[in-house]
Amino acid sequence: MTTFRISTAVADAFPDALIAVVTATGLRGHEPWPATDAALDDLERRLAAGTWRPADETDPRIASWHAAYRSFGTNPRRVRPSVDALGRRLAKKGSLPRINPAVDSYNTVSVRHGLPAGAFDLAHVTGAVEIRHATGAETFTPLGEPGTLDHPAPGEIIYTDTTDVLTRHWNHRDAHRTRVTPDSTHVAFVLETLHADRDGHLLRTAAGELRDLLTAHSARTTVGYLSPAHPELTV
Repeated sequence: MTTFRISTAVADAFPDALIAVVTATGLRGHEPWPATDAALDDLERRLAAGTWRPADETDPRIASWHAAYRSFGTNPRRVRPSVDALGRRLAKKGSLPRINPAVDSYNTVSVRHGLPAGAFDLAHVTGAVEIRHATGAETFTPLGEPGTLDHPAPGEIIYTDTTDVLTRHWNHRDAHRTRVTPDSTHVAFVLETLHADRDGHLLRTAAGELRDLLTAHSARTTVGYLSPAHPELTV
């Protein structure tokens, strides 16, 4: 089992944060996932038809993350929240990259609802996962760059385990070590909002949609929630 927790300092700084943790056990990433393919195709068709567009930085869902990034010293127009970067790519190119079914599933749900999402292969996570401010001594190897070693800036909000950083700038980029591949069988997916009072219903809907996409290709799925009022969750 893996414990996720929000540090007291992060909880105090973002008292209305809410994070859904969707876990899948016995994930089968090598088989076809037709529902995920259909969901992606639907988004792209709606975008092409002009009936839907991804949220951008004028949307309160994205603007709140820009404000959060600035609060811990990150320029969100140079280092964008994941959902902002994903939506911009979709709006520009008209399509999303197909990575693998599990990643495609959370990308689809993320951009559809304007909420940041990420995932960790729990087979490669060590100890508890904590959302906290960086000290500057931590190390991070970015996804797709196994030979790179970065150091988060002091005060930057990170996901980290007992080995090193799992996600920089809260939700900008995941680590290479815990990346989700077709071989991943035990995965924790996270969806986030900073305004549960406004967007908590969207988060819960998104978590349910992601769970539905995963359930057909997993032995077991669960959904739990982290918040300042409930800062620890074991999955």
